[in-house]
Amino acid sequence: MTAFEALRIARERNTDLVEVAPNAVPPVCRLMDYGKFKYETAKKEREQRKHAHTVELREVRLRPKIDSHDLEFKAKQAHEFLGDGDKVKVSVLFRGREMNHPELARDLLDRFNTLVKDVGQIERAALMEGRTMTLILAPQPQFSKANQEQRVEKEA
Repeated sequence: MTAFEALRIARERNTDLVEVAPNAVPPVCRLMDYGKFKYETAKKEREQRKHAHTVELREVRLRPKIDSHDLEFKAKQAHEFLGDGDKVKVSVLFRGREMNHPELARDLLDRFNTLVKDVGQIERAALMEGRTMTLILAPQPQFSKANQEQRVEKEA
């Protein structure tokens, strides 16, 4: 129908004439309450943002002379962070003469990685940045709690 007919019908029904597909031949329009439509789309976007999980970068700090039990405890913390769907930055801090032995930090980060490799994978390899050596671990998709919760919601 012509644009004038569509406008006349829209006025009779107290609705708006909204162009849905301007690139189609002929252009497609729809009769709707545009204010209500905008409100509902904004409401859906707010709801999606509320349920979205933002990935945070959590940090675990270590020292080159850390004891094995302390390393296991830090790995347990990282395990929880990765399980929640967050990334983990593992930092080994050097002081004084410890800087002469970066291989100790690499070995330590390798041991740490083996403790958490069931839930995390290396996103960025060990890298020396000033007096710290850092490693970034990302959660493995199949083990994160956030993904498990989303699967449960989809099934329900």
